[in-house]
Amino acid sequence: MIKKIQEMLGLTSEAAAGEEVDDVQLAAAALLVEVATVDRDFDDAERARILAFVQDRFSLAEDIARQLLAKAEAEVKGSIQLYAFTSAIRQGLSYEDRVELMECLWHVAYADGEADPFEDQLMRRIGELIYVTDRDRGETRKKAIAQKTED
Repeated sequence: MIKKIQEMLGLTSEAAAGEEVDDVQLAAAALLVEVATVDRDFDDAERARILAFVQDRFSLAEDIARQLLAKAEAEVKGSIQLYAFTSAIRQGLSYEDRVELMECLWHVAYADGEADPFEDQLMRRIGELIYVTDRDRGETRKKAIAQKTED
């Protein structure tokens, strides 16, 4: 099933030029895009944060990370629910990795200086759906805010 989705989105092994893009990577990128677009203002700071995360976390070349981001954007535009993304994350990432993803999601939410109520609500939903505790969600938010004030 995931191979079929990748083919539809243009993420075939040929398109990946030897680098495998899997469902967890696509799901993580899609959740990041979802948070970035929920306030209807997907700006360059948010895009740069997402690109940096997927490149670093998944050890992707810049062009592959850009392809992944483009596919994630297309996936988010065509999706009406978070379940497919969060299910892939729950099954494919350890708890520590899910916490790390939550922190990056908060960084994206705060990339424009503040998290609006829609972003805040979405973050709560995502955290619940990927089984990150309230405590850890709060800690990751504090870290993102602290880093934003240092920047």
